[in-house]
Amino acid sequence: MCRNIRVLHNFEPPATDAEVHEAALQYVRKISGAARPSKANEDAFARAVAEVTASTRVLLDELVTTAPPKDREVEADKARERARERYAR
Repeated sequence: MCRNIRVLHNFEPPATDAEVHEAALQYVRKISGAARPSKANEDAFARAVAEVTASTRVLLDELVTTAPPKDREVEADKARERARERYAR
């Protein structure tokens, strides 16, 4: 899994459209193997990002959980601590 794609489900406040779009962009970049598409592939790339964004939004809107929402700052602190430990080696 691409490390730049973050969990977007069950946060308070919910994931923004920009966060969903960024995750879709990272996904399309990863599976296409291109950070930037060539001119010939620009339309297909943009269409794929739009479709993945829409599908992701539908998924996030339909997911159900009984777990309490996670706090973004607490999760960010945990991620920073994991990174600190990983890169301290």
